Amino acid sequence: MSANVAAHAVDSRRAWLTVIAAFFASGVTLGTAYSFGAFFESMSEEFAAANGSTALIFGITTCLFFSLSIISGRMSDRFGPRVVLVAGAAALFIGLIATSRVQSLGLGYVTYGLGVGIAAACGYVPMVAVVGGWFEQHRAVAVGLAVAGIGVGTLVMSPVSAALIDRWGWRDTYVFFAVGGAGVMLACVPLVGRPPGDGSPQPSRFEDALRSAVFRRVALSALALGLALFVPFVFVGQYAKERGMGSVQAAVLVGVLGGSSVLSRVGFGSLVRRFGSFRLYRACLIITTMSFLFWLAAGSSYAMLVLFTLTLGVGYGGVVALGPIVISDRMGVAGLGSILGLLYTAPGFGALVGTPTAGWLIDATGGYHWSIIWCFTAGSAAVALLTGLPVNKSGRLERASNARG
Repeated sequence: MSANVAAHAVDSRRAWLTVIAAFFASGVTLGTAYSFGAFFESMSEEFAAANGSTALIFGITTCLFFSLSIISGRMSDRFGPRVVLVAGAAALFIGLIATSRVQSLGLGYVTYGLGVGIAAACGYVPMVAVVGGWFEQHRAVAVGLAVAGIGVGTLVMSPVSAALIDRWGWRDTYVFFAVGGAGVMLACVPLVGRPPGDGSPQPSRFEDALRSAVFRRVALSALALGLALFVPFVFVGQYAKERGMGSVQAAVLVGVLGGSSVLSRVGFGSLVRRFGSFRLYRACLIITTMSFLFWLAAGSSYAMLVLFTLTLGVGYGGVVALGPIVISDRMGVAGLGSILGLLYTAPGFGALVGTPTAGWLIDATGGYHWSIIWCFTAGSAAVALLTGLPVNKSGRLERASNARG
């Protein structure tokens, strides 16, 4: 094997550069999206909007991010990841600059939703699929490290957002994020490349995925999870501030969520060989669901809120890290970008419904009790939908024997 071939083989040093790129690309795009809770109060007050209406910005963004991953994942398969990253950088810059100048919440739905939604669709799912294609022996660890960028981005950007908003206001903060975020994404472009192979475009696997009964069950479970998972990103900070906590202290809760998810993304990825990807995935989903009971019992205790976000982060981080592994175990890595793009439309639609519904419940009832119960119920449904799937002795989903899986 020549040195040039070895340098571009799976599990090589070259492969780890894609992990670095995916880490930063997902971190800056998802960190921007998940820090929206820090902007929530300022935007809601300026536009005199109700909780449900303001939360719809996040719901639209998350829905577009996940659903557009069908397109960005397929684009990465066909044209390579560099084109996708450049498109994401442009969308992030234009979207945030435009949002910093909007004079109505309705226009913000378009500028922020499309800008950040497209950027996140380009910076996350396609990059995870590329990382998966560059690894065999160390795939679980590599994917775990790549998606840990989301947790680090959330950990850093949520409290930073709150501090910048206190000092400069929400509009200027979006300008800072536009310039810095686009710059980080462009810096990642030279680090990524097509996974090893013959250089030809990857096949579309949409039909294979849709024909698979197992895939459909996993996707429905992800939809149910999406109804619950994103509610705390928007509302836990508001919950804390309504109980007398400062804006930065409240934003730290989302940072804790992101920080704890980093450990689980890496840690659970390293445990796949011992316990199996699907077994761990289901356990993380249970942890995610049960965490809402801590929020329900928190009252005005900041310590309980920290415990809630810490536990949620552990469960959610594991779900995110293990999801691509679960699917690739079942369906292989060929055309993985298109498969993951289709899978992630499910939690996207869940977010579109879940976060505004939680906001409307808060407005209608004057409290958070029923919105938290909503989250716990949705998470329980997500766990139930995974019952009875074909799992082998190693704790992985059985490999599909044909396209119908």
